[in-house]
Amino acid sequence: MANENKLQNIIGHCKEYGFVFQSSEIYDGLSAVYDYGQLGTELKRNIREYWWRSMTQMHENIVGIDAAIFMHPTVWKASGHVDNFSDPMIDNKDSQKRYRVDHLIEGFAETLDKEKGEVLLQQMDLLLAENNFDGLKQLIEDKKIACAISGTCNWTDVRQFNLMFSTEIGSVAEEANVIYLRPETAQGIFVNFLNVQKSGRMKIPFGIAQTGKAFRNEIVARGFIFRMREFEQMEMQFFVQPGKQKEWYEYWKETRMKWHLSLGISPDKYRFHDHAKLAHYADAACDIEYDFPMGFKEVEGIHSRTDFDLKQHQQYSGKKLTYFDTDINQHYVPYVVETSIGLDRAVMMILSEAYEEEDLSTPEKPDSRSILHFPPMLAPIKLAVFPLTKKDGLPEIARDLIDQCKPYFKCFYEEKDAIGKRYRRQDAIGTPFCITIDHQTKEDQTVTIRHRDSMQQERIALSVVKDLILEKIKMF
Repeated sequence: MANENKLQNIIGHCKEYGFVFQSSEIYDGLSAVYDYGQLGTELKRNIREYWWRSMTQMHENIVGIDAAIFMHPTVWKASGHVDNFSDPMIDNKDSQKRYRVDHLIEGFAETLDKEKGEVLLQQMDLLLAENNFDGLKQLIEDKKIACAISGTCNWTDVRQFNLMFSTEIGSVAEEANVIYLRPETAQGIFVNFLNVQKSGRMKIPFGIAQTGKAFRNEIVARGFIFRMREFEQMEMQFFVQPGKQKEWYEYWKETRMKWHLSLGISPDKYRFHDHAKLAHYADAACDIEYDFPMGFKEVEGIHSRTDFDLKQHQQYSGKKLTYFDTDINQHYVPYVVETSIGLDRAVMMILSEAYEEEDLSTPEKPDSRSILHFPPMLAPIKLAVFPLTKKDGLPEIARDLIDQCKPYFKCFYEEKDAIGKRYRRQDAIGTPFCITIDHQTKEDQTVTIRHRDSMQQERIALSVVKDLILEKIKMF
């Protein structure tokens, strides 16, 4: 069940320590838009890099591209987004507040006991699969689901609302053409299918990966950085021979779950959720869900998209998007299996998994610490180096160590406050290793290394620090 207190604690922690800020906060903020601070940016970059390397470096038949955000408007007509990219919405007549229907019902289900909540969600899924908007409104009225602002059940009819942002391109307003901010990164891959295949001499099966910003005009955006209007995706489209898409779909389900488990997260925090209603382009689809503070929610989708996208772009562009398979001596439009993970949701997943308020109290002294148990490879700062005092040459030794290490990983230097306070600050930002330079260092060239999770300390040679940390933080 949802843990609202933990979510609020994470939000507060992220602001206090420079992970995530409300966008335009000095102007009272912009709803569902967030800025990443100095540590959040490092964390996000590390997750992106881990995903990118797992796709393009660890698979010989997957390459990466970086397509533009702006695309020809016909792309979105061909993909179906102009006509079909919408969500069922409902307004409360008294508060004028607009809700996504599934979010409204899901929020109410969380207030029920587990069995009743699951029954309600099953009813909702069936109605959504049938596009039964009258039935959805009737379900909301029958359950007396009220608006959180007005407290009333005075609802409009359910209707569709398109989620794409539009803008204009052109130097003169009268001559401008309407274009869209991309709602997904996948279409940039599809329209470049032939460019990549021919220039890279790629042979099916092969994949094209991409990370980048996408934009959706979410009416009800909630859950901190879980659902935003401007977000980043990490997607890979895997092109396969028609008829083999189901076996590759199962392969990527298993492969992507292994990636998630490689983050050190317990398997019981994940589950697969098969789609009750398939998108118009899919013949199979599921989500990998993680147990966030607000319950199990989607963090990644795996979809068998058939040949819909390439065929649509072939039709609308008039260009052939086929592949000649020398193994079977045949031209065909490839089928596609997609893996799509939200980078911001991955950041929130890692924060949710890592955050802990640890009670260290003894009968003699109350004590606690805030800690982020990041996997070392993802931690924003890998190593903190502290001279025990500001004199006797200790800062110089510490600076020399920093200079040795900083070409290889992110380091932090601090000489202010008692050593215990410095440790606690690093615990709060998730730094896995701290090195203390003391007077013994001058005598025998050893230092104290302190481990974040266990708080254990040991003496090691100063000369092995860099290699030891490199071994601990390696991604593969």
